[in-house]
Amino acid sequence: MLNINIKKFGIYKYYSNGKETWGYVDVREGAHMFWWLYYADSSSFKDLPLVMWLQGGPGGSSCGFGNFEEIGPLDTDLEPRKTSWVSSASVLFVDNPVGTGYSYTDSEEALTKDVAMVAADMMVLLREFFNKQTEFQSIPFYIFSESYGGKMAAAISLALTKAVQKGSIKCNFAGVALGDSWISPLDSVLTWGPYLYSTSLLDDYGLMEVTRAAKAVQEAVEQGQYEKATEQWSITENVVEQNTNGVNFYNILTQQDDELMKSSLNDNGYLCKTEQRTLYRSLSQLMNGPIRKKLGVIPKNVTWGGQAEEVFESMSGDFMKPVVDIIDELLAAGVNVTVYNGQLDLIVDTIGQELWVKKLNWDGLKKFSQMKWTALEDPESAGQTGAFYKTYKNFAFYWILKAGHMIPSDQGQMALRMLKMVTLQE
Repeated sequence: MLNINIKKFGIYKYYSNGKETWGYVDVREGAHMFWWLYYADSSSFKDLPLVMWLQGGPGGSSCGFGNFEEIGPLDTDLEPRKTSWVSSASVLFVDNPVGTGYSYTDSEEALTKDVAMVAADMMVLLREFFNKQTEFQSIPFYIFSESYGGKMAAAISLALTKAVQKGSIKCNFAGVALGDSWISPLDSVLTWGPYLYSTSLLDDYGLMEVTRAAKAVQEAVEQGQYEKATEQWSITENVVEQNTNGVNFYNILTQQDDELMKSSLNDNGYLCKTEQRTLYRSLSQLMNGPIRKKLGVIPKNVTWGGQAEEVFESMSGDFMKPVVDIIDELLAAGVNVTVYNGQLDLIVDTIGQELWVKKLNWDGLKKFSQMKWTALEDPESAGQTGAFYKTYKNFAFYWILKAGHMIPSDQGQMALRMLKMVTLQE
């Protein structure tokens, strides 16, 4: 249960020097998308960039999880977060795709089917946002993402680049950052076994079982049977959990909660539902209670997260498809692309990320691969290495140490420093 002080909530100003606003955009008939903007906590927000945060899933809520668990001005107890990104940027949370978080559809038929549909919806939202919030049209605009949010962010970034070139959206698009992102799902799944084996979380027998399950995923993908691949992926997650005594897919050094693990197994271990283990246990009371009351615009028939399962099911045929080709298009178009990944993440392990990066047709890949990375000191532990990074032309990669899937939750100070580096504040 959350320890929420309702009286405190009623009088608490979210952050001392800034302001916030929110609303809905009807992106299609019967499809309603919710957004929530925090202006940068600064003497002048115009001196700082605008960052849009996209959560994973599909079905994970940016306005819920990303906001209160990771980078927003307050945590789930409504206490100020010391590592809030609002200290260094205006932050736009969007419950995307429709049906996620407070976003909703009037019928299941209006849910998105693939990332192309997701990107089209987001273009409608961003067009309206920048037309109404004209003060942000010239401010550098970045898209940061996590997990499946990265796959959506790639497609959205490409669509936005084209929209800006055509003049249909007025904004200063400055780049996209892909955090522990589901860019090449098969590369992630095929490296689960080797990663767990190298960290002594699988023995030879377990490695054999996980590899066999992962190969079934690969076979389905190679045959173009993507819904079957999603089902096999779910089975592979279960095989991993059974052979590791319930390893935490989000941070291999953090013990899985048995109750939550059982819930995940009952839900077939879908990525959005795995992500919602924390969402529904620690956020539902907050989002469907005091936050809903504060916002004052949520329709009575809408429950925060109520359509999350349907969102994933609707996208299941697109879930295991890679978008590496989109990253190549972005790089060729001159878009600044950053990849960042947590050392202790399993669901999107760094080994798998490095594999798809090596598959890029980008003309700078050879030079990038030959470069040595640079160490970054841990902001919380003087003299200790907190991350490595390297960058060449318009591509960068950050390896974040001692962090799992949700980097801002595990290493808040390092995540904040990375944000400043990517947005050219240091």
